[in-house]
Amino acid sequence: MLILFSIIISLFVLILSVSFINHQLQLSKEKELFVPTGQLLEINGHQIHVYTEGKGEETLVFMSGGGTSSPVLDFKSLYSLLSDKYKIVVVEKAGYGFSEVTDTNRDIDTILTETKEALFKSGVKGPFILFPHSMSGIEALKWAQDYPDEIKAIIGLDMAVPAAYEELDINMFLVRLGALAANTGLTRWVPNLSENDAIKYGNLTDKEKKLYKAIFYRRTLTNDMINEINNIKANAQKVKQGGMPNIPILLFSSNGVGTGFDNKTWNGIQNDFISKACNGQLVNLDSSHYVHSIDYEQIAEESKKFIASLKYSINF
Repeated sequence: MLILFSIIISLFVLILSVSFINHQLQLSKEKELFVPTGQLLEINGHQIHVYTEGKGEETLVFMSGGGTSSPVLDFKSLYSLLSDKYKIVVVEKAGYGFSEVTDTNRDIDTILTETKEALFKSGVKGPFILFPHSMSGIEALKWAQDYPDEIKAIIGLDMAVPAAYEELDINMFLVRLGALAANTGLTRWVPNLSENDAIKYGNLTDKEKKLYKAIFYRRTLTNDMINEINNIKANAQKVKQGGMPNIPILLFSSNGVGTGFDNKTWNGIQNDFISKACNGQLVNLDSSHYVHSIDYEQIAEESKKFIASLKYSINF
């Protein structure tokens, strides 16, 4: 029995070793693809990547969901339909996209401070219309609570709200197991794992798809992403205590697939949240969690109408 166990352990170590060596070789080959498309700025002791595109009176800030490997490419299908009218900004948080991987605290105040400083250093001025996806909905709400003069509105892309994290069960063992698989290159042996919704359904070019895959193998369950997950329940509770911000909110809600909830529960959470907003709208979509990679044309059109209504209301 002991011999069998030793053989199994030895095989496991051998597989991990071969996978890790192959992973390092592939990372070296892919290095030439890993070139930032925006600015790298020194923020809180590490490099943060900020991408901008387009011109316009309104500035739209896209904020990625937890664990999204390449926010700049993930949002591209949507913001490419908006950059002819508005200024587009994507801040890639520490451990995401072209930003540096760190092992810093990921409490909500630190994350928000870094995002704000990155915008300031890049020369982007508010007020902003925030486009948060998933977990970053918590950051967007905190921003609107603490700095209401800086935020004109929130357009949520299946964004999470505090109530979602009261019911969500997070298995940190599986999260860390996933990180081990990513760091040792085991993810490279799973067919189509890097074929995310932006690649499958979005309008990325072949070159952008290749780049996204290269980033995926560098930015999957990084230290920063894991630390965010570790902090998310406490962060959500802090935002809950801050109450509903007094700004217009438009939510695009998915069918629940990919959220950890069934359709009825997820839409119930979204409906309950928006019902408490002073100026809130909800649009239900029959697509999975990364709605901006699937229903990007509808979201773009609805967002333009919503933004136009904000301007009309102010002028009125």
